Amino acid sequence: MCGVSGILHKNPDTSGSLPLVGDQLIRMLEPITHRGRDSSGVTIVGERTEGDLLVRIWASDARESAAVLARAEDTVRRAGGVVCSGAQTGQFLRLEVNYEGETAELAAALLDTPGVALHSIGHTSEVIKDVGVPSAMEQRHGVGAIRGTHGIGHVRMATESRVDVNHAQPFWAYPFPDVSVVHNGQLTNYHKLRRMYESRGHHFQTGNDSELIAAYLADKLAQGEGLDAALRASLDDLDGTFTYLVATRDGLGYAKDQWSAKPLVTMETADVIAIASEEIALRGILSPDMAGQEIDRVEPQKSEVMTWLL
Repeated sequence: MCGVSGILHKNPDTSGSLPLVGDQLIRMLEPITHRGRDSSGVTIVGERTEGDLLVRIWASDARESAAVLARAEDTVRRAGGVVCSGAQTGQFLRLEVNYEGETAELAAALLDTPGVALHSIGHTSEVIKDVGVPSAMEQRHGVGAIRGTHGIGHVRMATESRVDVNHAQPFWAYPFPDVSVVHNGQLTNYHKLRRMYESRGHHFQTGNDSELIAAYLADKLAQGEGLDAALRASLDDLDGTFTYLVATRDGLGYAKDQWSAKPLVTMETADVIAIASEEIALRGILSPDMAGQEIDRVEPQKSEVMTWLL
């Protein structure tokens, strides 16, 4: 059992202060912490940055983290990137980078750096995740102060794969910038699909079946499919029980399997769409926006896909 959440502001004022999406995601995840206390994470989209790319890196060995993260930053420079700013928090490194090459080439160079795990590369987004509950993640990483237009979040109860930062969600859809996934459920054809995607050159950093959904979407996008079409195709191609959310540079979406075993509820106003595993996660976020507005509450059913674009 895990918990998912997502929020999108339909008409953000991009000329002024953007919404505190980080704070909203944390406040959505806190009421559903009972669904998973092993790890938590968010993707925040629409950030304003100094560079072309936001890069999030984790050093797997705490004792060597300073040396590993220094190597990672050097790798970015050797790949042709110019580091505009960098911030290290423990084993985590956040870089704002000017880079004119292909994202896949930069990602491959970083993944070839010993001890480096690559959590995301985005033009306007980043994946922030850690072990423990959302409030602990907020204290370590200052998520609540991050502004954006939309995002997704996750609390995890580990079932089969290990509990560590790398197995936490969201998962980035390598190598596409600004595409990430959170998932509640279990894929029964994980190993078969993983072998297929590895044969096509996809790289997996964990044994978590949720990472495969990110790889699946990346593969569909590489073939030129749109996001909505990719989500609809997943209903046939992915076996098992699943409800997943995906965030892109300009949108938010969900897909539910044919059994509809994993809960999901959406609440929508003229300005905001919010999604979560339980309604309690939505009420506190949408209440300030309800005054004078009609609110649409929906529980998505089996084999259902929905997307919203900015």
